[in-house]
Amino acid sequence: MSRQPQIRLRGRSRAPLEAILVGASAGGVEALMNLFDGLPADFRLPVVCMLHMPESGDNLLVELLARRVGLAVKEAEDKERLRGGVLYVAPAGYHLSIEMDRSFSLSREEPRHFSRPSIDILFESAADAYGAGAAGALLTGANEDGAAGLLAIARAGGLTLVQTPSDAQVRTMPEAALALLQPDFLLPIDAMRTLLAELDAPLC
Repeated sequence: MSRQPQIRLRGRSRAPLEAILVGASAGGVEALMNLFDGLPADFRLPVVCMLHMPESGDNLLVELLARRVGLAVKEAEDKERLRGGVLYVAPAGYHLSIEMDRSFSLSREEPRHFSRPSIDILFESAADAYGAGAAGALLTGANEDGAAGLLAIARAGGLTLVQTPSDAQVRTMPEAALALLQPDFLLPIDAMRTLLAELDAPLC
């Protein structure tokens, strides 16, 4: 039987996690590579990462992550149901949402914070779909996208993580989140990577 780490948040034990959502922008390629480096092949939770990128061209992030991460890495597809142990990458040029049946939805709605895909839209949909079972992590970036979405996860009872601004290549995105909420964890990338492994441990 696996030992459950005793993580207590605001005076309560955490709810079982069902999905981890990660958003980043400027400086995000290096941050994501470092965050996911060493994730084991038996990681049980689905992980969805979103990086602001140009709409044209190939999504090289999938290839880059696949070289460094032990679990399966793929681009999220419309109507695809989320599966544990898979690292999903948001496609360029589309907003990515999670529906109540735990499937992906792609849309071409107007950009938010000049961004499509929008981290806010992903996080807000995850808050609706998973409630307290969602964990959202916001990393380096040059705009405020993701801050409102992380607040939605917090209000739904989910877990919130923010990269320490001094550890981020670009501080704007983490600082925007800190202006709206006090996250459950404010950590540099190395410590956040360790925490992800602990959060993946099954409840006993």
